[in-house]
Order: sequence, then structure tokens, then C-alpha cells
Amino acid sequence: MPKRLVDKLRSFMPGNGKKKAKHYQRQEIPRDQHNVSRSMISEPAKKVLNRLNKSGYEAYLVGGGVRDIVLGGRPKDFDIATNATPEEVHDLFRNSRLIGRRFRIVHVVFGREIIEVTTFRGNAEASNEDHSDHEHKTSEHGLLLRDNVYGSLEDDALRRDFTINALYYCIRDFSIIDFANGMQDLENQQIRLIGDPATRYREDPVRMLRAIRFAAKLGFEIEPETEAPIRELAPLLGHIPPARLFDEVLKLLSAGYGEATYELLKDYGLLEMLFPETVRALNNGESDELIRQALRNTDARIAQGKSVTPYFLFAAMLWPALQAEWRVRQDNGDPVQPALHGAIGKVIGRQVQATSIPKRFSGPMKEIWELQTRLPRRQGKRALATLSHPRFRAAYDFLLVRESAGELEPGLGAWWTDFQRADERGQEKMLSQVGSAAGPRKRGRKRSPNKKPPQS
Repeated sequence: MPKRLVDKLRSFMPGNGKKKAKHYQRQEIPRDQHNVSRSMISEPAKKVLNRLNKSGYEAYLVGGGVRDIVLGGRPKDFDIATNATPEEVHDLFRNSRLIGRRFRIVHVVFGREIIEVTTFRGNAEASNEDHSDHEHKTSEHGLLLRDNVYGSLEDDALRRDFTINALYYCIRDFSIIDFANGMQDLENQQIRLIGDPATRYREDPVRMLRAIRFAAKLGFEIEPETEAPIRELAPLLGHIPPARLFDEVLKLLSAGYGEATYELLKDYGLLEMLFPETVRALNNGESDELIRQALRNTDARIAQGKSVTPYFLFAAMLWPALQAEWRVRQDNGDPVQPALHGAIGKVIGRQVQATSIPKRFSGPMKEIWELQTRLPRRQGKRALATLSHPRFRAAYDFLLVRESAGELEPGLGAWWTDFQRADERGQEKMLSQVGSAAGPRKRGRKRSPNKKPPQS
């Protein structure tokens, strides 16, 4: 965070931001004491805020949009909290849709931009006597299964996950409302849960992954009380549906901070819940350098505004597990290709028990792996056939990662780089050189024209 912004934040924090706050107290930070400007908020978000306010409702920009602007960034998404019910919001905006079962929210659609609007939520436990079972329900492990209890602005703030996400920007007077000392934690660069950490993690174990994601993205520390229960409660992720964990893995590894996230997941014992076979392989001596290199490359692509594909990420994350299983099968006497196919089936079969992998991703992931055995075979027409494969580019990129990770001797990747760039004549010349390097083809003995072939 820039020094001048740190100094400004300190100017309105009790105790100059040094003392840990034990009690939450509402603070209203006027415009001249913060750096959030309307110019940093998208026009669609401002339209939603203004229409809700003009219709007699409270409405605030909340969460990551406020946090990122305070930190000097430019948010990609804008969320709004209001005292209007989802149905009332839906009635105000023809370009909206009601979504969600566990949490009912409204998406207001402006072309490619979606403004998410949520109704202030209340303290479910305190309100449970006044609400029926269909509005609030928890599992035997404390997991919050359903929660549609509405409340006040303060209720909404104190039931959010982290203090730095409980900041509300008011477009009417341009103030920031802070109930949980979130501005102080931004200044101290800390990730802190609101409420008792163990209870909040049991309500939704994915909060452990969110703590990791924000720590990696922002470069913040997870404060001691917030991090203390994570290693013990990590197994609770086993109660989360694999489909939801797949989405969370993509958020973790596709945000541009994949390598830092990977380190934190390993450190806090969470990687094992997401990729159990990979962790087992690493514990048995497999290297994770390919994973690290793939994540570095992914982070670099995202920084350049390029896209990344989920199947490439999963192919890299599961590669140590595949290598280990493939080797075991070959040691047991299976030929190379059958051993590979068997290993692929087993590794993916076990992985989907932790995080689901949609078929539109698992298919290409298998092809990336299978092409690793075809890329070295370039004689004759094989290279041209491999080049025309729909998954060639991803497999080629994977090959380069393997070379960068020290898994293969350099050379093959450079050959394929040159082969793609060459014209038809150049490709023919490269293929003839490969054929020459491979030596003369073995010829079978000529059979006498009158000699019958052996019976099968």
C-alpha cells in the first residue's frame, strides 16, 4: 500500500492502528479521509445504487470493490448490499434475474457486466427463534446449509467473513461505513475473520480457502487467531460438494497469484483436501517443480491479460500423481501406453472424489498427457499428424513446462517451436533430418514368393 495512503488511514484509526481491537464499533469515514472516488466505480454499479436510493431503499457498494479501491486497485466486479428484498430489487430492474437456493440474490445485467445485489443478512442463530427451518439450517458439523434471514446494515456487516470485506461505500454522502475495523486491518495488511474463527470455518469451510486466496492476492498475513484453527479444521472441506471445490480451485489458481497460493495451501494442510493423490505422490518423493513452473507461467499469462484453461492447470496439478501411478504400472510389467491409460483412469477417478472435473475439461486434460508420448515421435508423417491434433498447442506448452522444470533435456521443445514456424519446405527438411538422425529403417527378410506365411 502506498505510504501516503497508509498515513491517511492511520489519521482516523483509534490508537493509530497499532492496538488490536477487541470490540467492533461503527465508524463513518468522511470523503476527505479516504481515497474511494465515484470515478473508480462502474456506471452500471452507480445506476443500481442511485435507483435503489431514489426508490427509498438503503444501498451500498460493499466488499472487494471497496477494498480494492482503498488499496489503490481497480476492481473488476462490484457488489451491492441493500435493505430491499430480492423480489423488490427484481421488480425495480427489468434487466435482472433472481438466482440461488442457498442464498437468494439478484443479478442486474448490463451487457457483459453483472452487478450482484444482496439483501442485508441477519444473525441466523440469534434470529432462529423468529424464523422457520426453511430459512436457516445447519449440518451436524456446523456447516451452514441454508440461510435466508434478513437483518440490518450492522447485522450484514458482522456476518460477513473478513473485516476487509465488510466496508460499505455510501454514494449519497461518499462516506465509508466500517463496522469491523476493516480499514485498520487494511492498514496493518492482515486477513482477519469476523467472529470466532473456528465457528465461522465450521459454518462454511470454504472460508479457509478464501483466507488463503486473499492472503496470496493482497500479500497480507493471516492474523494469528484466524489462522490457528485452519490445519485442524482442514478436513471439513471433505463435507463440501466436489463441484463447489472445483470452482474454488479455479478461483485460487486463476487469479494471477497461483504460485503464492500453492505455497500457502501446502503450508496450511489444505492442498491435501483438494489434490489428495498429488500430495501422496509428493510425500513419496515425486517432484513438484512442474507444478510450480506451470503456476509461474499461468501467473505471467494472467498479468499479460491472456487467458488460461482449467484443463491445463489440472493437468499440471495432477502430473506428479500420474507419474507415480504410471511408473508403478510399468514396473508391474504393463507396456508404456496401456500403463499410461490405466494411470490416467485411476488418477482422475480418485481426483473427482475431492474436486469434480467436468468432462469438457477432463477430456482435453487426458489428451495433453497422452500427447506427451507422441511429441518425441516425429518420423515420417507422425509430426504432421501430431501438429494437426486439436490439443497440440496445449500439449506443446506442457512440454515446454516439463523442460523448464528440468524433467526433460532441452531440445524437443525448441524443435517443435521451429517446426510450427517453418513453411512446408522447411518442415520437410526438418523431418528428413529427424529421419536421418534416427538411422536407416530396419528391413525384414524377403520371403520367397512361393513360401506361405506362417499360420496365425
